[in-house]
Amino acid sequence: MAKKWMAEAFKNAHGQFKRKAKKAGKSTREYAASVTKKGSKASAKTKRQANLAKVGMKYGKRRKGGK
Repeated sequence: MAKKWMAEAFKNAHGQFKRKAKKAGKSTREYAASVTKKGSKASAKTKRQANLAKVGMKYGKRRKGGK
């Protein structure tokens, strides 16, 4: 079950980060990895979105696996 903070965080996501990744020609996972690398020149907002995307992908993976 998702924690309350996760529900609140994802409530306003609306696919903005996914659109940024698509525009860059990468998958969401690839774009999140490149944005969070040390030395990335992405904005602070994009970096926060990337971290949230990573958390969401981890949660979705565990949930689908039945663990």
